[in-house]
Amino acid sequence: MKRWCVLWAALLVPVLSAAEWKAGAAKVPMTPQGPLFMAGYGNRARPSEGVALELYAKALVLEDPAGTRAVLVTTDMLGFPASLSNAIADRVREKYGIPRDRLMLNSSHTHCGPVVMGMAAVPGYNMKPKDWEAVAVYTRELEDKIVAVIGTAIKQMAPARLSFGKTVAGFGVHRRMPGGKLWGPNYAGPADHDVPVLRVEAADGSLLAVAFGYGTHNSTVGIFKFHGDYAGSAQKWLEDRHPGAVAMFVMGCGGDVKAYPNQTLELVDAYGATLGAAVEQRFQRGMVPVNGDLKTHFETVPLKFAEPPTRAQFEERAKSRSPITRRHAETMLKTLDRDGRLPADYPYPVQAWQFGKDLTMVALGGEVVSEYALRLNKELGTERLWVAGYSNDEFAYIPSVRILDEGGYEADSSMEFYLLPGRWASSVEETVVGAVHQAVKRVRGE
Repeated sequence: MKRWCVLWAALLVPVLSAAEWKAGAAKVPMTPQGPLFMAGYGNRARPSEGVALELYAKALVLEDPAGTRAVLVTTDMLGFPASLSNAIADRVREKYGIPRDRLMLNSSHTHCGPVVMGMAAVPGYNMKPKDWEAVAVYTRELEDKIVAVIGTAIKQMAPARLSFGKTVAGFGVHRRMPGGKLWGPNYAGPADHDVPVLRVEAADGSLLAVAFGYGTHNSTVGIFKFHGDYAGSAQKWLEDRHPGAVAMFVMGCGGDVKAYPNQTLELVDAYGATLGAAVEQRFQRGMVPVNGDLKTHFETVPLKFAEPPTRAQFEERAKSRSPITRRHAETMLKTLDRDGRLPADYPYPVQAWQFGKDLTMVALGGEVVSEYALRLNKELGTERLWVAGYSNDEFAYIPSVRILDEGGYEADSSMEFYLLPGRWASSVEETVVGAVHQAVKRVRGE
């Protein structure tokens, strides 16, 4: 009799350990129901013309053994402007009791997604008042959908097991040529090929959700139909093979990395299948269990701008034939007239989650270039570190010092798209990396 009791106790161990975590996942379509201007390319002068692949907003709610609850949200769009992130965070705090540090908002940065209110990177678009009205309506609907899908995921929470691992994919290539010239491919340039994978499975071992990342621009195509690019295809690939599971793409540090070759939907699907298969293969190899309590941190740090152009220089630029340069100059002149000066810095969001001793997730705002992920993995330990960009606020490129020194799009002209005063100060890299180190120390209890 004692022997049978021992055997039954051994069989129950996996079930009991599974109950240490709880998880719930849900998704909701976020594809606009009619024509809407699309974000990502500065030369789009007309609204969308249909749907090539459904866009989704997805939520994963995790609760650790101590009852600490956190939410990861991913979306098939260019990025969360701070205004939208803040509105969602306020409602999630009020409705579900989840504070800002436990809400992580990430976007795939697809260039075939919708414009939302608060995006500055649309200065070249030929948008009329009725177009902005449609965007405003859509943005309110999207905010409601994201808050609601978090509630749906909370209702579906059940005992779960978490595990983590990394694999690789090789289609992302550095897009800057030596000297800062665009565009690549520059196969000798830096790129982060890591594919971090967080597997969330039910107590019976079935896949409940998977979050996975990659640091490459979702700009494989520039069609006028809504599509999640390779990230959307990869999520669909995994969900088709795991019915009922929610696959979530978390964009990495891919500000200077692009898929090569590109320009066709066939390649988009091929890259999606490549990424999905890499995740599936990582499942087969086995994952490292994630245990322990969840510690979280969120803050904004001032990211300084370099000395901006003078009023006279902006007045000259306001005469430019380029609508992007002209709109940027006009905006800066209006700011000078209103405030008497231009902003000296920008509140940069840095977020960190620590899962016991098994996984550290870092989420950075903006279009972070690949060298940040490569450097942080080297300094903080690559095996159990996940560095994401395009999180919480998508407001500008975050170049490395090397790219700042070289100049070019990510360092200079892109700031016109984002309606910021000018390039970042040379302290940008050390400010961001230093803030990450401090955040990680806090959540690791060091």
